[in-house]
Amino acid sequence: MLKTLILQGYGKKEDLNCAEKILYGANQVYNLGLDKQALKMSAGFGGGMGIGSVCGALTAAVMVLGMLFVKNNAHESSKIKNLTQELFINYQEAMDNINCEPLKVQHRTDELQCTNVIAKAAEILDQIIVRETSIS
Repeated sequence: MLKTLILQGYGKKEDLNCAEKILYGANQVYNLGLDKQALKMSAGFGGGMGIGSVCGALTAAVMVLGMLFVKNNAHESSKIKNLTQELFINYQEAMDNINCEPLKVQHRTDELQCTNVIAKAAEILDQIIVRETSIS
């Protein structure tokens, strides 16, 4: 699903950042129905919101969880907080960090850039979505 799309080079030709790759790709594979205007919201989250903070792939994954598991707002959703926590905990365990700068130091290469960082976020998101929905 999303991980496969990312590993196939999705978004490279379009020069998408990490957050955009997750949100645009998720829109395609999970049929979120987001238009171009909505997709642009992810632009500022790349590179850890431009300051090396929380990885843009993770922040975009949270956007996807919100689209799928929140009807109107977070406080009425019984799932969003737990699913977001699961995403972050599983990512931290797999990658040893959730922040962009240390992730780049540990996992970025000139050849692959941040593909492996983004693919891990996509993999965890795929696992959560398959388990929680009928999407597969």
